[in-house]
Amino acid sequence: MSDTHLKYAHDHEHENGACACGHHHEHENGACVCGHDHEHEDGTCICGHDHKAEGGVGHDRSMGRVCFALAGGLLTVNSFLLQKLLPEQQFAASISALLGAFVLALPIIITACKDLIRGKVYMNELVALAILAALVKADFQTAGIIAFFLLVTIILETRTASGARRSIEALIKLTPDTARRLDADGRESEVQASALRIGDRIRIRPGENFPVDGCIATGESTVNQASITGESVPVEKGPGDDVFAGTQNLTGAVDVTVTKVGGDTTLGKVKDMIMQAEASRTPVVRIIDRYAGYYTPTVLMVAWITWWFSRDMNSVIAFLVIACPCAVVLATPTAVVAAVAAAARLGIFIKNIGHLELASRITAFVFDKTGTLTDGLLSVVKLQGTDGVTPAELLRCAASVEKFSNHPTALAIMKLAGEAGLEPDEVTNFAEVHGRGVSGAVGGKLCRVGRGNWMREAGIAVPERDPEEASGMSVVYVSCEEKLLGWIGFRDKIRKESEVMLSDLRKLGVRYCAMVTGDRQSVAEEVASKLSIDEFRSGCLPETKVEFVENVKRTHRVAVVGDGVNDAPALAAGDLGIAMGAIGSDIAVNSASVALMTNDLRRIAMLIYLAKKSQVVINQNLLFGMLFVFGGMILSIVGVMTPIWAAVLHAGSTLIIIFNSARLVRTGEELTLAEHPAGRQ
Repeated sequence: MSDTHLKYAHDHEHENGACACGHHHEHENGACVCGHDHEHEDGTCICGHDHKAEGGVGHDRSMGRVCFALAGGLLTVNSFLLQKLLPEQQFAASISALLGAFVLALPIIITACKDLIRGKVYMNELVALAILAALVKADFQTAGIIAFFLLVTIILETRTASGARRSIEALIKLTPDTARRLDADGRESEVQASALRIGDRIRIRPGENFPVDGCIATGESTVNQASITGESVPVEKGPGDDVFAGTQNLTGAVDVTVTKVGGDTTLGKVKDMIMQAEASRTPVVRIIDRYAGYYTPTVLMVAWITWWFSRDMNSVIAFLVIACPCAVVLATPTAVVAAVAAAARLGIFIKNIGHLELASRITAFVFDKTGTLTDGLLSVVKLQGTDGVTPAELLRCAASVEKFSNHPTALAIMKLAGEAGLEPDEVTNFAEVHGRGVSGAVGGKLCRVGRGNWMREAGIAVPERDPEEASGMSVVYVSCEEKLLGWIGFRDKIRKESEVMLSDLRKLGVRYCAMVTGDRQSVAEEVASKLSIDEFRSGCLPETKVEFVENVKRTHRVAVVGDGVNDAPALAAGDLGIAMGAIGSDIAVNSASVALMTNDLRRIAMLIYLAKKSQVVINQNLLFGMLFVFGGMILSIVGVMTPIWAAVLHAGSTLIIIFNSARLVRTGEELTLAEHPAGRQ
């Protein structure tokens, strides 16, 4: 009944740039700036509705409708007052009612006429016909009341359906328009944030927001990252730490080296994900859309039959008003927008709302171990050299080879070498083999750091059974040329929230939890035992993880949880991929269906809870909407429903759907409050 309906009037699944409905819609960045999947020419959708690209036009159109509703409503109320208080002014009352009905009906009738000119019949025509029928009967007050309530419904729909776009506008406001750029002499000059380039240095003062992603060069401060991660407690930042666009600098002045600008920033990726989620559609909505084209002609046919047998125009008008299924149309989008908003507030970014529906049906989880169920911050607990190799020599060789790697074992080795004051030697021909180890030439000699199997494949004599196996340590070996120099033992710590998260998932109906890791059997067995994991696989390469996930998918709907970097193939293989700690990570955002901007595992259980709750709300909305529409149709046909009551109930049902969906917005508040009940400590 409004241009909002058009967003849900076609099934826009795209293959090779073409809609399933047969129309070819070109897209900019995957979606129109108005949120509708339609090609724009001079600001006009090819569907015929005038969706300007400028950010304020949607708001202006909504305000214009409010003005029409207020003006027409006052004229209609004035007609009732004249009729009641000044009975002799009947003509003036009729004129006031006519003008009110005309003002209120004009936006609706114009939209319906545009549809007819293009040869399309949407739900707008049902409302326009009802209003015109009342006008033909010279029942101007009834026409005005019908048009008023339906125009109010259109305004509510427009404001609700644009929820994700308003979220984007709020995100845009988080990034300042200007920045203080520092020149080579350290002098400040104010420039547009859009003019910043990678490598520029900017100064951010206390209380200001960061305009771009960057790395702190000098200074220390406390940063509020709630807009990205959903965590309420600020984080301490110092030289070398990353900061992100849209987050707030709270306490100290810092100089920041720009690393990402514009749409490449973490906030830019978040905005893209929100737009993708708003533009995507659930299977339930696609089913409704598929049959929407048959709905209006069917309603018109039933309305004609009703008039033919009853000759009661009031019944026909009420039938046309009540038949406009606004409540059904809004049932899913209002709930989805509310759920996406709640998830985003918690730092959970859902790239396609179809994944939200899928998350409600997940029955199995496959977790990576390192960095997911455990902290991923390995520490060296033992250095054991062979044949007279001292721990210092072993550590120096390992640190030299590992210094170009970002693997957790490499970071642990480099950290210990720094604490011991050891300077790594120069390395050339560095190479890293995923899941196996690293190699490089140190002093012209080929050195390796990696797993025992990899060493054996290279012809290096390594014990068949890893040392200290019973202690639950992770072990890597160090070799130089064909000689084994020794081994290094590591230990990781299980995340404190892992056990709670797994317990919550089981309460939510998840029947199977597994763990895959490239670590040794003893380490994996210890973690699995402490967390009561149903099944685990150790010594996994990336392709082994994918194979394991594929096997689980035969009997379950599987969600895979990993860090989004080493686990990208497994994340893509699962029905649902969840990337942990995706803040600032391109690979995490691109490889997973859902990106968590924090490493708090409780967000995973909250995602499943939110998905299940949103499905309950959607089903409630659909049930109520269908009962209202079809029940109202029957009452109208038998002559019980009047046109005015039909309009009132039409608007009321829309409000009930919106308020029922709005309950989802506050989902997860208890999680953030429980994390830090007293605020910042």
